[in-house]
Amino acid sequence: MQAMPVKTLPVEMAPVAQSDEYVATIKSRHSATINPQVDGKLTNILAHSGESVKAGQILMEIDPVKQVSTVEAQRATENQKRALYEYNGTELDRQKKLHAAGIISQSALDQVQQAYDNSKADYESAKASRVAQERELSYYQITAPMSGVVGDIPVHVGDYVSSSTMLTTVDENRDLEAYIYIPTERIAQIRTGLGVDLLDTSGKLIEHTTINFISPQVDNQLQGVLAKAPVHASLSALRNAQLVKARVIWSTNPAPVVPVLAVTRLGGQAFVFVATEQGGKFFARMRAVQLGDTIGNSYAVRDGLKNGDKVIVSGTQFLIDGAPVQPLG
Repeated sequence: MQAMPVKTLPVEMAPVAQSDEYVATIKSRHSATINPQVDGKLTNILAHSGESVKAGQILMEIDPVKQVSTVEAQRATENQKRALYEYNGTELDRQKKLHAAGIISQSALDQVQQAYDNSKADYESAKASRVAQERELSYYQITAPMSGVVGDIPVHVGDYVSSSTMLTTVDENRDLEAYIYIPTERIAQIRTGLGVDLLDTSGKLIEHTTINFISPQVDNQLQGVLAKAPVHASLSALRNAQLVKARVIWSTNPAPVVPVLAVTRLGGQAFVFVATEQGGKFFARMRAVQLGDTIGNSYAVRDGLKNGDKVIVSGTQFLIDGAPVQPLG
């Protein structure tokens, strides 16, 4: 057979990461679930899901009619108590003058003083109640506790809501963290500073980060240890509660790598052709390999090749084991 010209590349060592891939949840350190502090009918929804809002901005309104009536009644009670308090104050001044002139006894003055003190306490109590009722009136307007993005709004105008009703959420989408649950068999290897590659569903790298928190406890249900890693990706890339892939890098060691184009598969087994010299001529030898992770356009090779082997990277579809070849590079 005539030797077929083929392109070859020598196997070289490259740093290869030893890693495992897990599902991570993106969470914001500034996230709030909005529940009403009062019961009532929802009369207005002023915000929309996905809208950016500022701290203090009104999101929703609950019918305040009943509470307004309560405030007005309390205000009237306060005015009544104040009138009696002011009258008793005037009467006390008058009785003090009469007592000083020797017209009334100390006992009579003490009774007037007691009436004044009681009316003062009643007035201050009524005033405090009015302030409390007015403060509660403000709860009928649901406001954003911080600037952020409004989440899903599962309620509708006309719904009766209570303190247990979830109205919506507000997420700042900054100071994000990746929550990664690592299996307990890896406990001995978990440490702060480990590299983490965050990937989207297609495997594209979103961001490289590092673990900065490890929980001292094991989650009973998941039998995993919670590790956190800070995320600095932009708002357009990630959202609170989003699921992503997290590749935890345990170590990086040199290993042989081969181009993806050099690998062929037969019956589920990966092979490469190696140009082997014999008697001054070169022949293509089919060699089984165990592949690791992809590194760019190459595979890491766990077993089957050694540094310096000449791997054939062109025309592999036309080769058979033992075919004569003419290496071009």
